[in-house]
Amino acid sequence: MRPGLPCLLTLLCFLGPAMGKTLLPTNSDFYAITTAESSWSTPTSGSSLFIPTSGSSPSIPTTGSDWSSSSSQSQSFSNFTGSTDERGICQCSVVLPDTTFPVERVERLEVTAQAISKKFNKELSKVKEYVQLISVYEKKLFNLTVRIEIMEKDSISYTELDFELIKIEVREMEKLIKRLKVGFVGSTVIVDQLEVEIRNMTLLVEKLETLDKNNVLAIRREILALKNRLKECEASKEEIGPTPPAPGSCAHGGVVNISRPDIVKLNWRGFSYKYGAWGRDYLPQHPGKGLYWVAPLDTDGRILQYYRLYNTMDDLLLYTNAQQNRITYGQGSGIAVYKNSMYVNWYNTGNIARVNLTTNKVAQTQTLPNAAYNNRFSYANVGWQDIDLAADENGLWVIYATEASTGNMVISKLNDTTLEVLNTWQTRQYKPSVTNAFMVCGVLYATRTLNTRTEEIFYYYDTNTGKEGRLSIVMQKMMENLQSINYHPFEQKLFVYNDGYLLTYDLVFQQKPQ
Repeated sequence: MRPGLPCLLTLLCFLGPAMGKTLLPTNSDFYAITTAESSWSTPTSGSSLFIPTSGSSPSIPTTGSDWSSSSSQSQSFSNFTGSTDERGICQCSVVLPDTTFPVERVERLEVTAQAISKKFNKELSKVKEYVQLISVYEKKLFNLTVRIEIMEKDSISYTELDFELIKIEVREMEKLIKRLKVGFVGSTVIVDQLEVEIRNMTLLVEKLETLDKNNVLAIRREILALKNRLKECEASKEEIGPTPPAPGSCAHGGVVNISRPDIVKLNWRGFSYKYGAWGRDYLPQHPGKGLYWVAPLDTDGRILQYYRLYNTMDDLLLYTNAQQNRITYGQGSGIAVYKNSMYVNWYNTGNIARVNLTTNKVAQTQTLPNAAYNNRFSYANVGWQDIDLAADENGLWVIYATEASTGNMVISKLNDTTLEVLNTWQTRQYKPSVTNAFMVCGVLYATRTLNTRTEEIFYYYDTNTGKEGRLSIVMQKMMENLQSINYHPFEQKLFVYNDGYLLTYDLVFQQKPQ
């Protein structure tokens, strides 16, 4: 083959498609042409020249205009060059547009896809674990429901809370015995003996938690006996003042202190029933024989439907021998029980109703003149207690507010049979700033919140003298809000309903000079 012929063939390959002709055989499969005298080098990986392998003709991109027949011979091709070296060999090089495949982007995409797949598999495994745990907890919840149903059907039921309350009482006695040892004058044999018995009591409580629940009643009786002995021992100290007034007597100078709360138990309807009242009926003719009563409101904190009566404290502790009654008209926790009658605010009105506890029927209703109701002037943090009934040594009282008093507390003495107002006193204490109130010997005492665990008896009004003033008697409490306070003259105790828990407090009175 003559020198330059391979180069000419190459040019014919590229010029052929531009002229609409095929200048090479269509069945040629090649990437390079090599003869003894010439060669054609294939493009590198950086170029984009495509050499057909299936019989098609190679193509060359244009520079922006079509090649016409008149200009094809004079048109310069900027994307390829050709030359002949000193030996006469034709060498052609073509520069094609850069259309490199984005390998790096594809690799990053593959890495991201793998990471997402791993995360998905991890989360999927967690979901499977959660499904298995939910199944386990469903079974546990079902078993617990069955156990609770069995406990509810049983007339005597004690939980861990009951034993915890007993432990609290024992710890309080331990603190008291330590104070006694410090301040006791004379022989300490009795005090040492009491200390040993309290230590034994602690061990007995721990043992009882694994024994029959019926023994709780026995342990409470022993605690009560120990408390009485501690009181007798404390009374023998030389530092002690005059004896307290007789039960039901007003021969004192008013309330000057209060004990720490005695936690009796949770109300019989459960923890959800945070609103209500409880106490003990006061019968002046038989002061030590009154019934105990517990009246939780519905969970809305307004409606009173069910209440229970117990003959003794032991019955209340064990939920036994209870007389449960239902009414449909009670509103709020300003409830009082006096002389075998329960006094309540009639639903959605300013009326007072007297309910006979023996028959559970309404014996008397009466409108309280000018009284605000339905949360117009209720206590702070306690709704639906615009009308608060109370009983003390002098009889039946009602604490309320009127529009004329602009929300200040009004005290009225009531006839316990007809519910007529016998006398009325106006105070200068704004009722909605008070958390609760109670009456003792004709003196109103009001409380306010200091913090979530402390209340303060901060105000008094004496209906006997018409005097009012400030106090500062700190009350410890178990929960945040006091829903009701009822006083029992014979026991000289406060019965407090504290967010569903039943508490009692012993009052300390100022002694009148002899």
